[in-house]
Amino acid sequence: MAKLQAIRGMSDTLPDQSLSWQYLESAFQRIVKRFGYREIRFPIIERTELFKRSIGEVTDIVEKEMYSFDDRNGDNVSLRPEGTAGCVRAANQHGLLYNQQQRLWYSGPMFRHERPQKGRYRQFHQFGVEAFGMAGPDIDAEILQLSASLWKELDLSEYLTLQINNIGNAEDRSRYGIALTEFLKSKAQQLDEDARNRIYTNPMRVLESKIPEVQQALQGCPKLQDFVSEASQEHYLALQGLLMRANIPFIENARLVRGLDYYNYCVYEWTTESLGAQGAVCGGGRYDGLVEMLGGKPTLAAGFAIGIERLVLMLDSLGKIPEEVRKPIDVYVLVVGANLAEQALELVQRIRTEFPQLGVVSHCGGGKYNSQLKRAFNSGARLAVILEREDTGSNDLKNAKIRRLEDSKESETVEIANILPKLGEFLQNSGS
Repeated sequence: MAKLQAIRGMSDTLPDQSLSWQYLESAFQRIVKRFGYREIRFPIIERTELFKRSIGEVTDIVEKEMYSFDDRNGDNVSLRPEGTAGCVRAANQHGLLYNQQQRLWYSGPMFRHERPQKGRYRQFHQFGVEAFGMAGPDIDAEILQLSASLWKELDLSEYLTLQINNIGNAEDRSRYGIALTEFLKSKAQQLDEDARNRIYTNPMRVLESKIPEVQQALQGCPKLQDFVSEASQEHYLALQGLLMRANIPFIENARLVRGLDYYNYCVYEWTTESLGAQGAVCGGGRYDGLVEMLGGKPTLAAGFAIGIERLVLMLDSLGKIPEEVRKPIDVYVLVVGANLAEQALELVQRIRTEFPQLGVVSHCGGGKYNSQLKRAFNSGARLAVILEREDTGSNDLKNAKIRRLEDSKESETVEIANILPKLGEFLQNSGS
């Protein structure tokens, strides 16, 4: 019988890899707590209509990438391709937005059926923050300050660049879309098939094409900045001033439009050159009309999402995961000889109680001393505690040996009654 494999684009996270994820998740949770954001959780399956109304029916996500199907009740549902729509639906449904300000965060899996590549999978994971009920641009600056604080916490600031753009409101983009469509029609022969298909459905997405020939054809195209409203421009300039005051460097990218229809005013991306072609790590902006679009009262809103896989890839490739994170085991307890399981489990529990910050493993299943010692070394533990009854005629275990596993073979035999303070000395001398 053939061995079963994971579905293409659905990736397993193995124990060694999960250490990097846990490090990143802990850092993110520390940062959002500092900024006063609270966690919200919502389903991974929603009615397909939610995403069609929020993201836009003529976007690649809805047309090509969503996992949609009819459930047993005949309802058309989809695995969530992004988090903002579900967050808005949940907050609105449970009355969190009526005459209130909310700062929310979430994390979890998202799903898009696209070509898998390094750092980009069909099941992928995101952190997101969403802020509701604040006009800005101070809330936009706060959200960007939050992301910048995360990069600093992870020691990634020098590898990430903030790109921003003003895309105006829906009316501005409608007028711009008419002008851009006319321009693209005149350049149709120079465009690839995908760009030609977007001329009449979503012309602004052509601006983000990575194909050199398309970028060449866009030379001289109408500029969105010439169509945005005065209010949008004032908001954008004020945001730039706040970012400069907060010492958050940025560059303006006039062709940054993001791929979702609900954005307005300022949009942004944090990008890196450390991941090759998949350079976007975090993206977001304002979406003041989305709550009303999904049936709620008009509510100002802004937020971003971070691709977890890409950030983990950065941390690993740049060597930013601390060594102690990669070695979660501190003490490995070996049991040599028969009839010591009870004493071993009792001692291990005492160690865990006395040193709750440590990772302590008790060897189970028996085996020769050399085999157990090899497992202790392979675990990455700093210390081994070796239990071996010296007097085979006695049931009492009087002594144990503590052995350093890191840079030396230093060891000491200690009475069981005194093992906890002695273990503390060993740990302190090894940097605990």
